[in-house]
Parts: sequence; C-alpha cells; structure tokens
Amino acid sequence: MIVTGSDTSQNGTTPWYAVYTRHQHEQSVADSLNRNGIEIFLPTYSSKRKWKDRIKILSLPLFPSYVFLHGGLDRRVKVLSTPGVYSIVGFGGQAVAISDAEIDAIRRAVQSGLRAEPHPYLQCGDRVRVKTGPLAGIEGILTRKKSSCRLILSAEVLQKSIAVEVDAFSIEPIARRDSPALFSSARPVAAAPAEVRERAW
Repeated sequence: MIVTGSDTSQNGTTPWYAVYTRHQHEQSVADSLNRNGIEIFLPTYSSKRKWKDRIKILSLPLFPSYVFLHGGLDRRVKVLSTPGVYSIVGFGGQAVAISDAEIDAIRRAVQSGLRAEPHPYLQCGDRVRVKTGPLAGIEGILTRKKSSCRLILSAEVLQKSIAVEVDAFSIEPIARRDSPALFSSARPVAAAPAEVRERAW
C-alpha cells in the first residue's frame, strides 16, 4: 500500500494526516487513495466473529472510520472526492498533522506480531517505556487486563487509542509529562458530525 507522496513541510519532511470515512469504508478509501498515488496507512487487527455454523477471522481497522495519509494535501480535491471520505481531520478549516512518533509507534505495534486492539482513548495513567523486544523505545500508558499488561498507544489528533499486550518485565516507568492542550478550546472534527461533512477546505 506504500507509494510515493509529494507533500513536504517547511522542515522538508512529509507530514501525516487522517481522513474521516464512512463506517466500514476504510479499506475501499485506502485502496482508492493508494491507486491515486497517495501513501496511506490503515492499521488493522484480527478479530474472531462467530456465526451459528462457523467462526471467521476478520481483519478490522484499529481506528474505525479513519485512514492515515502521508501528505496528499496538494491533491485535496482528489482526496475529498474519494468515495467514502467525509473530510480531512482538522480544526478551524485547517488540516492537523499527526505526530511522526505516534504513527511510528502504531506501525511498529502492528508489525510486531503482538496482539493489538482498539482501546478507549486515555490521557492519564502511568507512563512507561518499553526496554526490550520489537517495541523497544516506544512510550505509552500502562494498563492491566486480568493477568496481562497492556501498552496504550494514542493518536491524539483523533482522540483514539489502541492497546498492545506487553511483558511486564520489558517495561520501565518514566516521568509523567503533560500532553499539549490540543483540545482545550475545540473538539476534533470526528466528534462533531456537522463539521465532519464540511468539505470546503
């Protein structure tokens, strides 16, 4: 799904953004954007669904109704006219870039082979750093579920999180730091349906 993008920021790097999609249209949106030469990232996880006569393993998006794109704003009209796309996530008519560190952490979690799944968005809790293994160096919030430890990784712009199972012996606590007050005076586009459908950027 990775192709060459063309947008660059002032420091020469290509920023990541997110588009808000119709329910269950994430894959079709990702495929359409990819065919139009825009690099996308659609992290997924496996989930069992049981019917009366069978059990099926489905690949579901870790961030339902969102697809990440690398640059692409020079083709804003093309992006917004993609079937299934409601809007580019942003505030006050401006697209908001997503941290490279957040994208990298999510990508590494998906590629690690560890179990990952959507999780309620968290902003507080014990912050930890992974010391060893495929997620070494990644920071997140520690939670516990039954007998297992989970590392919560978040995309702050989307106010969405995922949980990845980690070994308790592979993590170490780090000093708590305040998150930037990104949402102190505005809600994300995805939380306001009337704004989500605004395409006149």
